[in-house]
Amino acid sequence: MPSPQSLDEGDRRLLAAWAADCAERVLPLFEREAPDDGRPRDAIARTRAYARGELTTAGEIRRRFVAGRAAAVVASAPAVASARSAAHASGVAHMGAHALGAAGYAVAAVAADRPDAVAAELDWQVQRMSLEVRAALRLLPALGSDAAGPLQAGGLLARGAVGSAITAIQARLAAED
Repeated sequence: MPSPQSLDEGDRRLLAAWAADCAERVLPLFEREAPDDGRPRDAIARTRAYARGELTTAGEIRRRFVAGRAAAVVASAPAVASARSAAHASGVAHMGAHALGAAGYAVAAVAADRPDAVAAELDWQVQRMSLEVRAALRLLPALGSDAAGPLQAGGLLARGAVGSAITAIQARLAAED
């Protein structure tokens, strides 16, 4: 039985476009430290192509770790979080829950760079959601309520600024119900 964090391919493609938007917004935080490393930018472009149906799920699942490796070549917290945001956007082809990882790490990048801009970043992310994206995100379990997958309790997405951002996004979606 598939994980409730997986979602069907149609929902993953919808969420991929939104996740790419979230990751792209903080990409300059990575590129100012590693301007010659194109892995996060390429992951975002591939995520957009996946969202448009131009790339296969299987192919993108195989490539989902490439952008995350870019986090090892930078030192600042904003740059690391930016690379991880791109990696999670890329991971949406594998599991829909990674869209919240992309958004959470984007907020973490902003929090590390300009803490006063966190609320504005969360507002932007929520405003950027189409009705279809909102519906797909509502299908995901609450952070920490599922035993396996990216949203599991105690996992990397449940900690710190990332966990706080995901909790805030899910709370806003729940308040709309």
